[in-house]
Amino acid sequence: MVILLRLGHCNRKTGCKPYLFWQQRVLKISLMELPGLSFAVWMFICFYASVDGYPSGKVREACASMLPCHGSSPKLSPEHTITVNGTEFKPGDKIEVHLSGPDFEGFFIQARDAGHLDSPAVGSFMLVDRRLSQLLTCGRTKNSAVSHTSKAKKKYVKVYWVAPGDAPKRVQFLATVVKKYKTFWVKIPGPIVSQPSAPSSTTTLHATSESVSTSHPVSYLSKPFNASGCGIMKFCIRNPSNCDPESDSCFFLSFQKEKSSVFIEMSGPSEGYLAFALSHDQWMGGDDAYLCVNEDHHVHVSTAYLKGRSLPVLDSENALEDVSWRLVDGVLQCSFRRNIRLPSYKRRFNLDASYYIFLADGEASEGGLIHKHSRQPLITNGIYSVTGLPQDIGGSRSPRLIKAHGVLMFVAWITTVSIGVIVARFFKPVWSHSFLFGKEMWFQVHRIFMLTTVMLTSISFVLPFIYRGGWSQQAGFHPYLGCTVMALTIFQPLMAGFRPSRHAPRRQLFNWFHWSTGTTARILAVVTMFLGMDLPALDLPDPWDTYTMIGFVAWHVGIDVLLEIHSYCLIRKVEVIGDDRVQILQSLTSAEAEGRLFKQIVLTIYVCGNTVFLIAFLAAVNQI
Repeated sequence: MVILLRLGHCNRKTGCKPYLFWQQRVLKISLMELPGLSFAVWMFICFYASVDGYPSGKVREACASMLPCHGSSPKLSPEHTITVNGTEFKPGDKIEVHLSGPDFEGFFIQARDAGHLDSPAVGSFMLVDRRLSQLLTCGRTKNSAVSHTSKAKKKYVKVYWVAPGDAPKRVQFLATVVKKYKTFWVKIPGPIVSQPSAPSSTTTLHATSESVSTSHPVSYLSKPFNASGCGIMKFCIRNPSNCDPESDSCFFLSFQKEKSSVFIEMSGPSEGYLAFALSHDQWMGGDDAYLCVNEDHHVHVSTAYLKGRSLPVLDSENALEDVSWRLVDGVLQCSFRRNIRLPSYKRRFNLDASYYIFLADGEASEGGLIHKHSRQPLITNGIYSVTGLPQDIGGSRSPRLIKAHGVLMFVAWITTVSIGVIVARFFKPVWSHSFLFGKEMWFQVHRIFMLTTVMLTSISFVLPFIYRGGWSQQAGFHPYLGCTVMALTIFQPLMAGFRPSRHAPRRQLFNWFHWSTGTTARILAVVTMFLGMDLPALDLPDPWDTYTMIGFVAWHVGIDVLLEIHSYCLIRKVEVIGDDRVQILQSLTSAEAEGRLFKQIVLTIYVCGNTVFLIAFLAAVNQI
């Protein structure tokens, strides 16, 4: 039996439409009167949207593909489970099927032949709660699927599956579950139920042997291996650190020296393939690789050679012994042994030398064809000898240069530039009579923060080019927008160096050019950071990255609006003088000066808030 979940709408004429789409709100405002507020509104227009969707659950087009049309890759470690109330059935029997887990918005359930999971749906369903679920027809079988009725969050769904008269001997449950638009899991495996005359689903877990290219036997692991001995007897790489593959769904790689050979264990949440490689540098190419590939629920272990960034070249002979594997609950594990030195195999590296170690995972299609990994491989931070002193280390999926690039840009465009702009916009009257190094304090503080932004942006700008060795063709619009931001960042201080005197006729024109250039740069910088956070080289953990950036935009807009309202109220303040009842509008300068304490408090709160967002971003970067 297969459980699928899909949030979206597809048809043969128009293709797939997202379940969520953006509708931009258009707002008119006088930019000439309130430049500070206009920036806040500009930011608000760019990032505020309403969400509409297609929550009806009429997703028959997913009967065969099982993949939501959401424009992103499915997650690897499922959070939801499928359970049934029995392991055997006869034609006509009803079996309870339960889907449960953290809040999810939709689901799509099918039953399929366990031996041919790409075959059409079999059997039919009966509903328990029509408020949560509805029947669909896949292929020629009526009521052969169940889906959600709305996008309301749910934790538990119960339905009945009715076994048909021509049911296959064994039926397995699978699931595709969408938690939210970009967070979904495809083909989550469930338990297998069998007819009494069919082999039990547990018989497939007994040790089996099959022939591989080296003629060495391949056996099934009866139980998962564990992390005992890491750092003592075994050299281990774990992500996250201190995880145990026996109980955790995590990435694990270990090497244990045994006289003239090394016993290797590899584990990770993947239903496609797992692979590790030994490399002389932190780039793919010219590397010694080892792959465990799931092919129709059987895992094949082989050696390969990596040529550049192309698919690995599999070896006809892989020189591996004592090969074993296990594939349970979406976790793939394999182990094997190889000699430390293999002089007859030219492409196999000697294991008594030091290397960078890569650990990658990805999808595999029918026939064992592997696809490019959808995210950055886990890479050790230095070179290590797996036969030397046992160590227990971690790795990172993001290179240090890329991490530094992201951190410096975040500090520049979330912290320094924002504070500098607020000081220039709202603190001229407050600090007009205070001087620093011979200039008005507000101007000096503004200039210091802006020059710091230019310096941080310039340093950060060159780091990806150093890492990539040139231009990246796989980063989408991010590098193009980044170059635009860099150009505006350089142009802004150059233009400021030629500003006219305060009372010059062209000063007003300069002020508008200066404001518009800076505002455009800030907006593009935020958009560029949004795009960069999900790139493979800096794939920050969801939903930290999105929440942090949206939180900052809302925080800045809120502070900007608050200060604009405060300034407006001060300007409108009047005095009633004597019996004449003459209302005299206070001068802008004196009114603003009266708000000195309020503005200083708001600025302090704003700086503290920006610090919180910076810490949240650093915490997210530290997780990758």
